[in-house]
Amino acid sequence: MLRITTQRLEAESELLRIGNRMFDEQVFHKEATVTEVLQAVRRQGDEALLRYTAEFDQVTLTAAELRVSGAELDAAYQQVKGDLLRAIELAHSRIEAFHQKRLPQSWVSFDPDRDVVLGKRYTPVDAAGIYVPGGKASYPSTVLMNAVPAIAAGVKRVVMVTPPGREKTLNPAILVAAQVAGVEEIYRVGGAQAIAALAYGTQTIPRVDLITGPGNIYVTLAKKQVFGQVGIDTLAGPSEVLVIADDTAHPRHVAADLLAQAEHDSHAAAILITPSERLAQEVNKEILRQLEHHPRRTLTEKAIANYGATIVVADLAEAAALSNKFAPEHLQLEVAEPWELLPLIRHAGAIFCGHFTPEAVGDYLAGPNHTLPTSGAARYASPLSTETFMKHSSIIQYGADALAEVAEAITLLTEAEGLPSHGDSVRLRQE
Repeated sequence: MLRITTQRLEAESELLRIGNRMFDEQVFHKEATVTEVLQAVRRQGDEALLRYTAEFDQVTLTAAELRVSGAELDAAYQQVKGDLLRAIELAHSRIEAFHQKRLPQSWVSFDPDRDVVLGKRYTPVDAAGIYVPGGKASYPSTVLMNAVPAIAAGVKRVVMVTPPGREKTLNPAILVAAQVAGVEEIYRVGGAQAIAALAYGTQTIPRVDLITGPGNIYVTLAKKQVFGQVGIDTLAGPSEVLVIADDTAHPRHVAADLLAQAEHDSHAAAILITPSERLAQEVNKEILRQLEHHPRRTLTEKAIANYGATIVVADLAEAAALSNKFAPEHLQLEVAEPWELLPLIRHAGAIFCGHFTPEAVGDYLAGPNHTLPTSGAARYASPLSTETFMKHSSIIQYGADALAEVAEAITLLTEAEGLPSHGDSVRLRQE
């Protein structure tokens, strides 16, 4: 059951506690382990990679078994039923269509009067590594959400890593999703050691330029530590949803939306903010009813108990203000007029508008990416996109007259900064 609060200060304190759950004391104790793994893989390559896979995943591999073979990829298609394959293909087509629309365009501006050319040139990274979680669950949707924008951006080499099962196997739906997206370089390795392999390279796995994709706390800390050696998308924390709902929302639907987030893991957050105390009470009753025979009941109850909350507010404007403080990964506006409330929302990873747009639509096949900023990062960060896999170079060209026009100003600035050769590089061209 969600604890209900009507006090603003108490509500803000609770949201702060939930938002900081990624940064508890246990995280800092794991940093040393991650550092050890990264350094070992950097020095020893495949040897350390295989050793840690045996230690952490209880799977003994040889270097030759790290890469998934073509035969395994072919076999995966035989194991995925037609309906699921069609669902994967539908999701792929819609995700691809959305990300194709978001391709940044290079541009150049000519000023013939001043003989100046300025512009930006966008180019993709050469190689990207995508991390797909394994273990308790498999996520073909995560494969698509990471691979599709990379390929749409023009990345030539896209590599996928994912933890192996106890029998060295990988979920066939993940392998099929990878092939549908266009990824065939796949390695059965996970955890911090997989991030190390992507960042530094080993004898079997060549290094990449950018790493994306969510994982457990060890994966997140590893991405944090290798940033700078390679680029990363974000530091993904536990998943979260914040629902703003009014009296027009159906309690059963709101409860299902909150549980859909809580069932991810025991640290997932599910928050309801509403001006209706009646709705708050009825949603609580529905949560208990829907949990009764839930197949992931223990885990989901733990998330709800520790990181669930219901906040009753005076009006929707106050709800929006609290939401902005939390900056949720997923925000659902289950209100009569979501487009009227939308201008008040400043910080959210993805915004789901109306009573018939559950988060699951965005998670799987609406098109926008489901890899989103968490733990308040939506205050400054954005969803994974084609831009994530691209960078831009500035383009500058000055003619002789254009340089002469600004030479004096540049010289004054170089003298003020004590950099005489900077000034000479301009002055000598005027002689």
